[in-house]
Amino acid sequence: MNDKFNTDNIKIVLVDDSDFSRSIIKKMLSDAGFQIVGEANSAEKALEVIRDKKPNIVITDIVMPSISGIELTEKINKDYDNISIVVMSSLSQEHIVLEAIGAGASDFIPKPIQEEQLIDSIQKIARQIQLDN
Repeated sequence: MNDKFNTDNIKIVLVDDSDFSRSIIKKMLSDAGFQIVGEANSAEKALEVIRDKKPNIVITDIVMPSISGIELTEKINKDYDNISIVVMSSLSQEHIVLEAIGAGASDFIPKPIQEEQLIDSIQKIARQIQLDN
């Protein structure tokens, strides 16, 4: 879909222990008009940023030190009912994807991230958020 929609009210937090991955994803989303309101390099830091920034969407890697992206997804879904979560990982075996979706993720995106797939996923979620508001 190429129709324009307002991205101003969509706030995104990026969670990945790789600074490089976060910078690439941030550029892709910023270029598409999305607002990145916070970043975190761990699930613990992500929870602080989420509490502070109140995003609509969290994009998280699965493999991180201490708390995984799956556990983070479960915690966000338990504590917040209005945040959509996109899980990304280089681990894209079916059971990992199913675990992410089972934990409450809205979508799963394999790494390396393909810009078109990322933007399509976030646009779909953003449209749904706007419909719900």
